[in-house]
Amino acid sequence: MKYGKTKTSIYVDKEMWEKFKLTASKKGMEVSKMLEEIIMEEMAEDFLEQALRDLKDYEGREIDFEPVEPEGGPVSELIRFMRVRFEDRFTRCVR
Repeated sequence: MKYGKTKTSIYVDKEMWEKFKLTASKKGMEVSKMLEEIIMEEMAEDFLEQALRDLKDYEGREIDFEPVEPEGGPVSELIRFMRVRFEDRFTRCVR
């Protein structure tokens, strides 16, 4: 997803912001890019829900697929891993 850029002002706890900037620097990322990634992660579920609602409203669409077995274990383990990874990443930013 590529949009034009906009400049904005926000109010954030000063200590948290300094730690966030330091985290971005340690990762070799621009603060804006890291913030965009966090925002996209937060919005991903909303985008997915809207796409599913759009599919549901289109009655003529059929979805045909073969079930697959995920490599490396159940999908629930992957989701748990991703959730913990996101929480760790977020808490490191606000410490």
